Amino acid sequence: METSRALFERASQRIPGGVNSPVRACLGVSAEPVFIEKGYGSHITDVEGKEYIDFVMSWGPLLLGHCHPQVLDAAREALDKGSSFGAPCPGEVLLAEKVCEALPSVDMVRMVNSGTEATMSALRLARGYTGRTKVVKFEGCYHGHADAFLAAAGSGLATLSIPGTPGVPAATVQDTLLAPYNDLEAVRCLFEKCADDIAAIIVEPMAGNMGLVPPAEGFLQGLRDICDAYGAVLIFDEVITGFRLSYAGAQGRFGITPDLTTMGKIIGGGFPVGAYGGKREIMERIAPCGDVYQAGTLSGNPVAMATGLATLNVLEQADYAGLEARTKAFATELAAILKGKGAPVTLNTMASMYTLFFTDGPVTDFESAKKADSEMYASYYRQMRDAGVYLAPSGFECTMVSFAHTEQDFEQALEAAGKVEF
Repeated sequence: METSRALFERASQRIPGGVNSPVRACLGVSAEPVFIEKGYGSHITDVEGKEYIDFVMSWGPLLLGHCHPQVLDAAREALDKGSSFGAPCPGEVLLAEKVCEALPSVDMVRMVNSGTEATMSALRLARGYTGRTKVVKFEGCYHGHADAFLAAAGSGLATLSIPGTPGVPAATVQDTLLAPYNDLEAVRCLFEKCADDIAAIIVEPMAGNMGLVPPAEGFLQGLRDICDAYGAVLIFDEVITGFRLSYAGAQGRFGITPDLTTMGKIIGGGFPVGAYGGKREIMERIAPCGDVYQAGTLSGNPVAMATGLATLNVLEQADYAGLEARTKAFATELAAILKGKGAPVTLNTMASMYTLFFTDGPVTDFESAKKADSEMYASYYRQMRDAGVYLAPSGFECTMVSFAHTEQDFEQALEAAGKVEF
């Protein structure tokens, strides 16, 4: 079996940067990527046979862990009947019904193939529905790589210090209006200047791509009120938070009803999938009901529908509160260990996610998140990886805990943190 280094060298000859998604290259942590051979439960194993506790979990969708038996059984059963039809299948009806039952705001849903496809389609729908062109997004929020969303985006763009708009026409970006996350007054000012042109506000109801940043008290309700006052569409990007903050997503946890919701990750059970949904009167503008066009050959793929449905069936009965308590206790102890070593640490945590920011003081928006010491995080990442703890290769991401993680996993991670040197 080839080593990760050998595979990375081969990949670099045929794949830009040697990876198919930029953060995987590990440039932000001054390391080379490890190539993963397999995963089971809360653990993954690289091509050289080294095992890691996985706190990335495919960037969030594997809330049940790798190779959950019910999800695998659903995948096998679906594959036995065919991998793709490009035609309606029963599974997409069942999953659509399940999503609409779970999320308070969703009357109808359209399946797509990725979170990026979901957000770009939701924005097109909001523009078609309102007849307006501009969108308000928040600095540090990442909504996929569609042109309109790359201005001041988080995630890999922040990690690699990419300005976000090369290759994007200036005319496209000028319709994207920026505001600091958690700053309602800035949003009000944008609407006072451009009310007749703003189609939508799109927001991560809990930011997860500048690291985990919770919404301030009243922030989401304030956005709802502004959209109601000006006739704009409120879009919740729940690609990360959907079915992870709670079974009813962020909207259920916070009690705020958006007009449109974008989803991904978990609703495919680890397979490529995305979706957007919302109020019936808006969703019926999508073709073939209406005049806003969006299509996809693999949308509603039978395997992804089957694994997504299996995942949601398990999650519907899951102990979210118990996992949240375990995650918070673990993250709090981890932060205390690192603080004891003299590191400045701010811990933000919610549900089964957390971020350790290597900075003093609160982190409430992108500007405060960027004050974190990236070199310190890189050192922490490398030392933890050497000790068999697999973390996101970027300080601008959430650490993901799953129902598969055990107390032994937490103890091993805490022991590794106790040996970290800064």
